[in-house]
Amino acid sequence: MLINKGKHRRPSKAVRVATLAGVAGAAVAVPLMGASSASAASVATWDAVAQCESGGNWSINTGNNYYGGLQFSQSSWAAAGGTQYAPRADLATKSQQIAAAEKLLAIQGPGAWSCAGAGNLTSGGPAANVDTSSGSGTTKAAPQRKAETPAPQHKSTPAPAPQQQKSQPAPKSNPHGNYTVKSGDTLAKIAKAHGTNWKSVYANNKSVIGGNPNLIFPGQKLSI
Repeated sequence: MLINKGKHRRPSKAVRVATLAGVAGAAVAVPLMGASSASAASVATWDAVAQCESGGNWSINTGNNYYGGLQFSQSSWAAAGGTQYAPRADLATKSQQIAAAEKLLAIQGPGAWSCAGAGNLTSGGPAANVDTSSGSGTTKAAPQRKAETPAPQHKSTPAPAPQQQKSQPAPKSNPHGNYTVKSGDTLAKIAKAHGTNWKSVYANNKSVIGGNPNLIFPGQKLSI
């Protein structure tokens, strides 16, 4: 048959007729099959059948000549009027595929699907409430109001506490020194001006300068 995969069982007579008739002949064959408006199924039933047929993938096309969630063959899709929605079932919406499946159910009965038993598909169920307009979903639902997103609140960051400036140690003075350190002086500069080297100056004034020869302060008196 057109919808069932060949590996499952042989096609039914109704489907073989649709195959031989082709697209044009299939449309003529619909009233001859005894179509009934009472043949329908709920959306939940079609979902169960699709889950068995295609894993619930309504856009599937694996290249096996069966398309969409209910695995329509091309001739059965045309026979059920599906081409008014899309060239193939996998290109149609879920709602459009269900609408075509309702017509095929009226033509061939539940036996058109090998997964009819898995979905409890029968010919006398309630009609599916679907919207076949392009891009629509399966059922008509009231539009959901988008929740308003509250404006982001700016979290105030406390200002960092002011850091106290580290006090510099008072310069040590040497009452017996013969040179007073001025701003911008270095030991090397002082030593050069007095014809000696900074190591000698530092050695003679280590008690005044301290442990760092690079740190001297204006006002310190050095012995040169």
